[in-house]
Amino acid sequence: MAKGARKLEVRSQKLEVRSTKSDVEAPKRSPLELDRLIHERLRLGIISALAVNERLTFSDLKRLLQTTDGNLIVHARKLEDAQYIGCDKMFDGRVPRTEYRLTAAGRRALEKYLGHMEAIIKAVRD
Repeated sequence: MAKGARKLEVRSQKLEVRSTKSDVEAPKRSPLELDRLIHERLRLGIISALAVNERLTFSDLKRLLQTTDGNLIVHARKLEDAQYIGCDKMFDGRVPRTEYRLTAAGRRALEKYLGHMEAIIKAVRD
């Protein structure tokens, strides 16, 4: 019976490790650590563009950030998984249209990131 109990224990450990996409949140970090999710250049560009525009289409973001479809998709998906941005897909006639918007969590994360960067700049100048 010890072998059977051992197998059940291993199975339960594997179940604990699994997570669903809905469980994905921004990574936990210390207050002194930069938000790496936002700190990446293209993701910071997406968040910043959405902070000053209520909504932007995929094409608008691609043109504004001068990036490729694949690059924009990957980085927008990371921000969406962290719930920093929202994505709405619809049709304009027969043409698919994807729009992005900044969420409340994304706005808070950006404000925190900007405050952190301002503190770093102030420390360097002093």
